[in-house]
Amino acid sequence: MMRNALLRSTATAVASSSARPAIRFASRPILVNASRTQLQNGQKRMYHEKVIDHYENPRNVGNLPKGDQDVGTGLVGAPACGDVMKLQIRVGEDGVISEVKFKTFGCGSAIASSSYMTERVKGMTLEQAGAVKNTEIAKELCLPPVKLHCSLLAEDAIKSAIKDYQSKRAKRVSATTTPPTAQSSPSVATA
Repeated sequence: MMRNALLRSTATAVASSSARPAIRFASRPILVNASRTQLQNGQKRMYHEKVIDHYENPRNVGNLPKGDQDVGTGLVGAPACGDVMKLQIRVGEDGVISEVKFKTFGCGSAIASSSYMTERVKGMTLEQAGAVKNTEIAKELCLPPVKLHCSLLAEDAIKSAIKDYQSKRAKRVSATTTPPTAQSSPSVATA
């Protein structure tokens, strides 16, 4: 409800302002400073500058080829708010994440959490990346309690991507190390 009020007041401000075209609202919600927008009951709502930075300048947006054996894909969503996050990792032979990409459909905090996660895990081992917790993301981005689910999505996404990569790797390893089939007993030739 508060989000809708923020978006409505932002849309009104954008529509009445010549500084920003109204079409900007149609493509993305605009994140505004609390000093410019008042919510119901005199409450102020503000996104931290780190969230705004990652939202307006997201890092590592894109896709990696899903079929590549060295790529793991995590796709997670939060039905309650409608956020959907896809995070992909490319892992080198040394077990270190060499490339990370994401695509997120959701609020500014979800996009910022995805963007931050890609920066955070690049160069880490799978074990280190799997140990990144949502509380670390929330603390770094200064997310309010109502937005903690966004950081939890990022944590779930990296864990899902790691699991997908490990599953692909296990299949690849088992295919190359499959023991030969049991040899049949030699047949006796009869004359």
